[in-house]
Amino acid sequence: MIGNMLRLLFSESQIGVLKRALKKVRYFGSRYECPICDSKVRQLHSFGFGFPVLLEKNVIGGGYRENAQCPVCGSVDRERLVYLYLSKKTNIFQCQNRLLHVAPEGSLPNLLHSHSNIDYLTADLLSEEVMVKMDITDIQYPDNSFDVVICNHVLEHIIDDRKAMRETHRVIKPGGWAILQVPMSLALSETYENVSIVSDSDREAAFGQYNHVRIYAMDYIDRLKESGFQVEVFKWWESEKDFGGASNKYGLLPDELLYFVTK
Repeated sequence: MIGNMLRLLFSESQIGVLKRALKKVRYFGSRYECPICDSKVRQLHSFGFGFPVLLEKNVIGGGYRENAQCPVCGSVDRERLVYLYLSKKTNIFQCQNRLLHVAPEGSLPNLLHSHSNIDYLTADLLSEEVMVKMDITDIQYPDNSFDVVICNHVLEHIIDDRKAMRETHRVIKPGGWAILQVPMSLALSETYENVSIVSDSDREAAFGQYNHVRIYAMDYIDRLKESGFQVEVFKWWESEKDFGGASNKYGLLPDELLYFVTK
């Protein structure tokens, strides 16, 4: 009944703003800050899967985390890391850029879309909540189309990930760059993949998620370089001032590396 009354009095966007304001009050505290929605909260929600393989292989970004999701906007640790890197380490919010965001998630798309200097395009093969349908292994745009590509936790879903990397490299302009995040095992010396594993249950057991087809190891960097990229690996904990300090106030994932690639 309350929901119906609100819809009579306010627009959907106004209701969204009101709900977020109420959540800011409900979860207010000093322990964490969300840089995406600018909320100060006393706790973050848990997020992620608890399959044994993720713990066994020490998969960063793929396992269950106690303090990961903002209770106000829903952003998760990996989104906040990408946003902080964009705002602290790039000029994306100051210069004109054409940006391709592959399989966008959470609150980051709305934030990026709100900046008039960014020509923003979202794309996905399956989701209906994007601007264009796109197969990352066969991108429909010409060479050198984009200044920036953001592809966050996508490549572990793609059977031919090397083709996806080559296609991403192709559509980036010379001098352009991308952030290509994936879950990463700190226990494996080589990426583990097995194309004969196809059922949902077998993939959950082997890779930690029903629609994952591999667990990456640090040789992921070699795949990126083979696709033509120059690779910079960023360790957020070495830039404490901009990334939350020793208290990790932004709730970032310990040991999560950020993969910044250039063409």
